[in-house]
Amino acid sequence: MSVNSFGRIFRFTTWGESHGPALGAVVDGCPPGLPLSEADLQPYLDARRPGQSKYTTQRQEPDAVRILSGVFEGRSTGTPISLMIENVDQRSKDYSEVARAYRPGHADYAYDAKYGFRDYRGGGRSSARETAARVAAGGVARLVVPEVKIFAYVTEIGGDAIDRDRFDFDEIGNNPFFCPDAAAAGRWAGLVDEARLGGSSLGAVVECVAQGVPAGWGAPLYGKLDADLAAAMMSINAVKGVEIGDGFAAARLTGEQNADPMRPGAQGPEFLANHAGGIAGGISTGQPVVVRVAFKPTSSILTPVETITREGEASEIRTKGRHDPCVGIRGAPVVEAMMALVLADHKLLHRGQCG
Repeated sequence: MSVNSFGRIFRFTTWGESHGPALGAVVDGCPPGLPLSEADLQPYLDARRPGQSKYTTQRQEPDAVRILSGVFEGRSTGTPISLMIENVDQRSKDYSEVARAYRPGHADYAYDAKYGFRDYRGGGRSSARETAARVAAGGVARLVVPEVKIFAYVTEIGGDAIDRDRFDFDEIGNNPFFCPDAAAAGRWAGLVDEARLGGSSLGAVVECVAQGVPAGWGAPLYGKLDADLAAAMMSINAVKGVEIGDGFAAARLTGEQNADPMRPGAQGPEFLANHAGGIAGGISTGQPVVVRVAFKPTSSILTPVETITREGEASEIRTKGRHDPCVGIRGAPVVEAMMALVLADHKLLHRGQCG
């Protein structure tokens, strides 16, 4: 079962564990002739990299990506592209308690129930560390969809949301929260710091917008663009909810409120709203594609929580080590990567069927 792979034509497979020697991805189906080097991918990994502020895990990983195959003389060859990122700052001893008892909210018990054993060092494949490989693969995908601009930002932490009237795109890169609202970023600094110092954690919501997606990508019913986007986002560790466009809010609207009215335009229809998030019937409409992703609070916390041991005995656990007090903060580059990976696949699928 290729449960570590995603995509149809543009397909990627991630490999490696949080505390193994390395992790990475193999990207297959990339068109030949695209200019590609490590320097093209590294900026996206740098955005996701841990240890850049006190609001994220202090694990110090350079996340330097190496291209091992699929590129010759600076261009993609059309063969599998193998990407590797070495782990250099593991502290497996921090997980001695996790080896004996399950962390509630984490995948410890579920992995053990499925496989009969588990890699307790950082959670193995269930660790957010795995997302570094996705971000590297997403950097390749962006080269396939140069007509599309993708950007993600955090809209909510710990139940405190941004003010949409204060949205400033340039502010996203000016604070450690990927936040487009400077006032909200200031409040979040206190919220996350309080959770961190108290040995707890907070959840977050990340919104991602893809501008420049042409009309026609996606397919009806079982090949829907929004279905693949939802599956891609839900595959990210710690994600518990996904919305396309208005999402659940659409259920509280009337038909006329939820409609996206159209008027004649020079280049096709001009939409007066985008409640559908740029997708109708599973196919892109030419409007911006909008996705929101809900990240749960980090399950590895210092606050003691009731649990059981592997032998079924009652116990209590507090997870030592270096963990994100809000894993959703570093989720923005990961959500961008998954958006790029899905769009690259659907561009090639559309070209394959419709020319």
